[in-house]
Amino acid sequence: MPEPQSTHASVQELLLVGASHRGATTALRERLFLDAGAAPTILQRLKQEGFAQALAVVTSDRCELYVFHADAAGAAATLRAVLAATAGLTPELVSAQSFERRGMVALRHLFSVAASLDSPVLGEPQILGELEANHRAASAAGLVGPELEAMLQAAYLAAQRIRSETPLADQPVSMAAAAIDVARELFGDLARCRALMLGIGEMGEMMAVELKKGGLASLTVTHPAAARAELVARRLSSHFRDWAELDAALAGSDIVIAAVGAGRVMVTKDMIKAALKTRRHKPMLLFDAALPPDIEPAVGELDDAFRYDLDDLERLAMEGRTPRGTAALRSSAAEKAVQILAEETAKFERRRADPAALPALQALFETERLKALAAAGGDAEKATRILVDRLLQRPNRALGAIEGKDASALAKLMERLFGLDGSEKETK
Repeated sequence: MPEPQSTHASVQELLLVGASHRGATTALRERLFLDAGAAPTILQRLKQEGFAQALAVVTSDRCELYVFHADAAGAAATLRAVLAATAGLTPELVSAQSFERRGMVALRHLFSVAASLDSPVLGEPQILGELEANHRAASAAGLVGPELEAMLQAAYLAAQRIRSETPLADQPVSMAAAAIDVARELFGDLARCRALMLGIGEMGEMMAVELKKGGLASLTVTHPAAARAELVARRLSSHFRDWAELDAALAGSDIVIAAVGAGRVMVTKDMIKAALKTRRHKPMLLFDAALPPDIEPAVGELDDAFRYDLDDLERLAMEGRTPRGTAALRSSAAEKAVQILAEETAKFERRRADPAALPALQALFETERLKALAAAGGDAEKATRILVDRLLQRPNRALGAIEGKDASALAKLMERLFGLDGSEKETK
């Protein structure tokens, strides 16, 4: 176990150890990739290990631990042990499938996660909400100090810029909407349809949510790991079915959403052929939201089986919108997003390089943020209004109390602080 750390830390001491959809095997993913509800338990382990600041980013696609420590090698070994304990696997197995990042490289990764540039589907909107839930869990555990708070706020800002200045976030939503259109064209009223979601991938869950909003009669969730399926079924107010009953579940479903992402085919042509026979060839609509595919492409050759993968949905979502084609638009949006990420990372580095005014400003912001959240009773929009009002009250009072040259100098300083003098554009 590393020596306990001070609550004060630098970006150079930031350490990330994690596993994600990019390198973890199915066995590790089923045990480790959960939801934000698992974060408090992991955070308590990190607290017991002596970390003063820590964040556990736990989603269906990743489990990443961020801490600050001067002894990176020793702390990394501890973090891998925590991941192993969470997964119930050996540290050696977890070590072979995990990755490590330090300092600014770790920070850039956090920014990329927040902006959904490291997600299976670029631009998917769930990750930001999941990160905020993990942030709240870390705050509740007393593990968010000024350095970690500043990093997370900067990551949110970068993500918000990407969402507002690029169409990257629109694409997954448009793809989910295209899935609804396809379903309505085939079945008409969705209130007569039953859907089955295999796995719990982000894009698959988005489709399921949109189908429910569109009037879907029933949704059932299944997954090779029963505990994960039950968690998602409860969150979506849906039914749960054991994976061993997959054949029967397929036969009873009009719409199938596959989002396991195990790296191998989970639904074969023969399985759907048997399901169609049981259904007396009542049509089945199958959305493959996994990369690589969960559903065997040959399924689309069957009469009464209609298979759409992510490329199909992307094409449908973008048809008629741009003469450049979907690939060009996606590439352009991704390039712009990466540029914004680089700009925001550079800004953060510049701010941290001149920290003279930061402690006081951070203390003020954090104090007022907590007061605003309490006053708003959990209403984020109301809390934002309260926070802005309170942060502007003191400068306004100061301007009113100061006269002459001092007032003019203070006004110019405030213009500089808030970028009202055009200085913000100059530093980009």
